[in-house]
Amino acid sequence: MQLAGPIKMMKTALVDLRATYSLPIGREVVEMNSLIGKPIKLTFIGDISCSNCGNRTSKSFSQGYCFPCARSLARCDMCIMKPETCHYHLGTCREPQWGLSNCFSPHIVYLANSSGPKVGITRASNMPGRWIDQGAISALPILKVNSRIDSGQIESALKPFIADKTNWRKMLKNEVEPTDLLEIKNGLLEKIPELINHLEAKQLDDEMLNINYPVLKYPTKIVSLNFDKTPSISGVLDGIKGQYLLLDSGVLNMRKFSSYHIELTS
Repeated sequence: MQLAGPIKMMKTALVDLRATYSLPIGREVVEMNSLIGKPIKLTFIGDISCSNCGNRTSKSFSQGYCFPCARSLARCDMCIMKPETCHYHLGTCREPQWGLSNCFSPHIVYLANSSGPKVGITRASNMPGRWIDQGAISALPILKVNSRIDSGQIESALKPFIADKTNWRKMLKNEVEPTDLLEIKNGLLEKIPELINHLEAKQLDDEMLNINYPVLKYPTKIVSLNFDKTPSISGVLDGIKGQYLLLDSGVLNMRKFSSYHIELTS
């Protein structure tokens, strides 16, 4: 098989509690799980095209955009990384209609265990994809709110008590201990009862989700691969976790190289 074209972050699904991955490349979509255990080669062929306007760019900003689009799109604004800083109410949203449809829809505050327990937020429609993208082995939705800014305020209030980021190296090496997220949930909610009431957040039923990943062998040492430094990357695909390909030659973050034109050979 040989395909070439701009890539996007891998699409994910959960089938019988096992993560499945497919890679959009040009006009095709490659089922990546079927390539595990086989040698593959990925070559950056020199072009990057903005995933919004399609124009060529010498550098990718905000994971797949040219500089003008990264400056003009609401999805590239700082409030996406820090939702508690949403400024829609000030009339300064870069794309008011996009903000209305994406940020003022039901959001979930959740706990996940990817490299240890952490708190996070996602649109209600983005489960379990958000957890698969983070390489979480278990996840527990805890609260439902009406907007992204509300979920960000809760996440921010919980940060003093629990991590909000994943240690990607531990996640990829599978150095993750099982954690009782239910017990952690109960302790955390006791910390912020006033905020929960003020935002009219709905406490969710305890529905834990466990996720298995298609990995034959986890790396014992992390070697990070990069198309900007090494245009041609090859090796046996030992597995996939998060948005990373685990090759016997190193690990490759496919999300980081969205909009790069890649040739895939297997």
